[in-house]
Amino acid sequence: MVMKLATWNVNSLKVRLPQVIDWLVEHQPDVLCLQEIKLINENFPINEIKAAGYESVFSGQKTYNGVAMLSKRQGSNIVTAIPGLADEQKRVIAATYGDLRVICAYVPNGENVESEKYEYKLRWLPAFTQWLKQELIDYKRLAVLGDFNIAPEDRDVYDAELWKGKVLCSGPERSAFGNMLNLGLTDSFRLFEQPEKSYTWWDYRMMAFRRNQGLRIDHILLSEELCSACMTCTIDKTMRKLDRPSDHAPVLVELACSLDI
Repeated sequence: MVMKLATWNVNSLKVRLPQVIDWLVEHQPDVLCLQEIKLINENFPINEIKAAGYESVFSGQKTYNGVAMLSKRQGSNIVTAIPGLADEQKRVIAATYGDLRVICAYVPNGENVESEKYEYKLRWLPAFTQWLKQELIDYKRLAVLGDFNIAPEDRDVYDAELWKGKVLCSGPERSAFGNMLNLGLTDSFRLFEQPEKSYTWWDYRMMAFRRNQGLRIDHILLSEELCSACMTCTIDKTMRKLDRPSDHAPVLVELACSLDI
């Protein structure tokens, strides 16, 4: 059996819904995590997604943020906020499928290192990490997927010197990412030999995608048990080549296991 888990910041599900449906049909992931759906719960396209063979759980917000998970089976134990964190922004959702726990996250961007949004990000990340610590205790098979808005290493940035110390690449952000890994999670992309200059996000401006001036900020972190079953982790750049694309590409892992094990 092969289980597929994927993450994609769609930058508006309303705009990108046909692309999402096409991607589901082609790749048939067991779970697809979406970020920046940018719509309220009442407007979530449940029926369209169900017609493609998928169930939905979601936590929406008008104009900004919003997360969702699309899956081939119904989830349980759904959580839509970080326990103990007072936060009106809709940035996390978790669900259990069999004995698999999946967390979808849209980590704050931070805007710039001098801003209040950066301070918010640095408060948000430890609360998120503390939650992951407990989730790892409760679930041996844990996958954390999403737009982390952190490029973990210089090789994850097209120009490390240009981005040095800036938001998405600053020392405190990278330390926070390392703290997640230190819990017992693994960056699945780095389990394998990967092409150089592999990125998941490219600015819409300055022909950044055409010039491959990107950052790898979308990640799939796996617990030890899932890590040992991971067969591949790939970035699907084809979706970034479409008309009116998201500025992010999907990331997909394949695992040598099933939801029922």
